Amino acid sequence: MRVAFQINENTMPSKENNEVVETHHLFPSGEWEGFYTYAHGPGAERHIMSFILRFQNNVVTGNGGDDVGPFSWRGQYDKENLRCQMTKYYNTHTVFYDGQVDENGIWGTWTIGDYFRGGFHIWPKTDLENTVAEEKEAAPETYSNLEKIVVGAAGG
Repeated sequence: MRVAFQINENTMPSKENNEVVETHHLFPSGEWEGFYTYAHGPGAERHIMSFILRFQNNVVTGNGGDDVGPFSWRGQYDKENLRCQMTKYYNTHTVFYDGQVDENGIWGTWTIGDYFRGGFHIWPKTDLENTVAEEKEAAPETYSNLEKIVVGAAGG
């Protein structure tokens, strides 16, 4: 399932303002993806989310979307203890995320007050994933051109 959302340019670094984004390899600014669950464990149903995160001066911000709707992020991260705490803001409610950071991304628990909780795992989208998605989108045109060449060769 693909989640569509509009990127808010204000969440990305601006070179005009000389903003310095985080350089730690476990906190890359850019496109992220992942899932949240309403239960813990490998059998829990995964709810996909896709978003932009910006890490700068121990503050993380961003925006994106999931099956609940569009949202924005605001929180903090700690490079020494490899922790990240963020609040996800929907139009109707907020969700607190508390996670550990490692080479596989950020994973942990989300909570809504004292009543609801579940798990989550998010990770930066890789250049390889972006390349594969672009190739899949370009494939129909490539196959169409190849078909024209083959048909043209057969007829000539």
